Amino acid sequence: MLGRLSRPLVALTAGLALALSGCTSDEPGADGGNGTGGGDAAVIQPGGPGEDNATVSPKKAKQAVAPEFNGADVAFMQMMVPHHAQAIEMAKLAEKRASSRPVRDLAARIRAAQGPEILMMASWLDERNMDVPTAAEDPSEWDHSQHGHNGMMGMLTEAQMKGLAQATGARFDKLFLEGMIQHHKGAIDMAGDVAVDGIDVMVSEVAADVSMTQSAEIDRMHTLLAAA
Repeated sequence: MLGRLSRPLVALTAGLALALSGCTSDEPGADGGNGTGGGDAAVIQPGGPGEDNATVSPKKAKQAVAPEFNGADVAFMQMMVPHHAQAIEMAKLAEKRASSRPVRDLAARIRAAQGPEILMMASWLDERNMDVPTAAEDPSEWDHSQHGHNGMMGMLTEAQMKGLAQATGARFDKLFLEGMIQHHKGAIDMAGDVAVDGIDVMVSEVAADVSMTQSAEIDRMHTLLAAA
């Protein structure tokens, strides 16, 4: 992946959880057995297919726990940065081009919510030494579907964005609402994917918030379209 977001990032989230660490020695206990005399009991670690089980210290057993995040978590956070950025770009257009006050208010709320979320997601990636998308890059370069992960969904095409930028008044309102519904549905699909495939608690919370907030906004946009 290309590019890094410049430091320092605005860290809006907690850092990585403290790594598990053992406080016992690897040496056998005073009784000469499995470490039960004065220390914690040894741990039986299952072997792989065709391999025998191994006896390891509690410290080493703790070091073998599952990682705190996985590729699905990283893919989601990396894709949601440019995904949110496009939503903000769309919302900025509404400030001067929308004719409906409710549409302008909705766009303002989207900007206010997704701007800080971008900083939080960028911080999460940076803290884990993962590449962070930048504004200068093509969002499609961060679509992880080409790497075997779930893809970026709901993004407006270049033609759609051009049409939105050229529209004004009621025409803009209609294109904005239809485009943002498409955009939000894609984000909800991505959130559903990482809820199944991801393991990071913070990413799961982000995905749940995206799904809940944007589902409510979709309902609101359908109402505005029906009244137009």
